[in-house]
Amino acid sequence: MINKEYIYKILEPSSEDNRLSQICDLTIIFLVIINVIALIIETMPSMEVYSNEFFIFEAFSVSLFTIEYFLRVYTCTADKRYSSPVSGRIKFIFTPLLLLDLLAILPFYLLFLGTDLRFLRVVRLMRIFRLLRLTRYIKSISTISNAIKNKGPDIIIALVMILIMLVISASVMFYAEHEAQPEVFSSIPASMWWAVATLTTVGYGDVYPITVLGKIMASIIALLGIATIAVPTGIITSSFANLTDKEDD
Repeated sequence: MINKEYIYKILEPSSEDNRLSQICDLTIIFLVIINVIALIIETMPSMEVYSNEFFIFEAFSVSLFTIEYFLRVYTCTADKRYSSPVSGRIKFIFTPLLLLDLLAILPFYLLFLGTDLRFLRVVRLMRIFRLLRLTRYIKSISTISNAIKNKGPDIIIALVMILIMLVISASVMFYAEHEAQPEVFSSIPASMWWAVATLTTVGYGDVYPITVLGKIMASIIALLGIATIAVPTGIITSSFANLTDKEDD
């Protein structure tokens, strides 16, 4: 009979005294990294001759990921939080880390369902989600995730303020520049590209104001953009620092 608790502990991120769990962790991390490298390399035209080899390696990796996924679901009842055979497993399946695990294997199986080229491209792009599996094993990433959760309401308010600034900026530039550049600032939605580039201080330079009023408003918006984007960044940074201080203590 399979010892669920033993397998569950092996599959979970290891402690220093569990050698088998460490080997399991390192194997998964290695496979994830190699898969992402393969995903990048296979886009090179010179690598098309190795398409079969890439497919075989992906099939092998996904097979291991799939076995690991179902073992996690099967043994999760060893955890008191998911002890119920049915509702516990359903709850476990919808945890963020298990959803990431599912995203890591799902694209491979979806390839057999689609014939539309655009669908296949989207599915193949989804394979990059395998990289997110590393969040299970990197402590700092989980700390950032917890920092965002702890400051969720504050971050939502900050994002709403950014959205308001985006709409106001796009509207102001539309009315300031539309007559001078009707092909560039053709509508408020079209002006939002400029607003995003300016508020985030990226400033691609492909769209810019030419009227005096437009330049004045753009300068004000650019200065406000620095403060607007800094607010959510500061909230997350502060929360992250508090969590790391608590962990150190």
